[in-house]
Amino acid sequence: MNVYVGHFSVTSKWNGNVALAAHNRGYPVNYFANLKKLEKGEIIEYHINGKTRKYRIETITKIRDTDWRYLENTEDNRITLITCVENEPDYRRCIQAVEI
Repeated sequence: MNVYVGHFSVTSKWNGNVALAAHNRGYPVNYFANLKKLEKGEIIEYHINGKTRKYRIETITKIRDTDWRYLENTEDNRITLITCVENEPDYRRCIQAVEI
């Protein structure tokens, strides 16, 4: 994650639940620095291998660092973005959006 956005290998890179992680501060590359500014209803574009999908944010939550339920496979196409929570080392910020 010091160079690229990380991909949770237990999830797909295209169909179902695509789960990604990145730093939000304190590292040379902080791709998720503005994740905490996102709001429900906003659109996320995901680009991979020349393909693009658009997703609408449905869930914004704080989870324990041991809570893996947001990585579970889904029947629909969704994207899950996870990053640290400032000054709360046991928690992660989790954004989940569904394909539109």
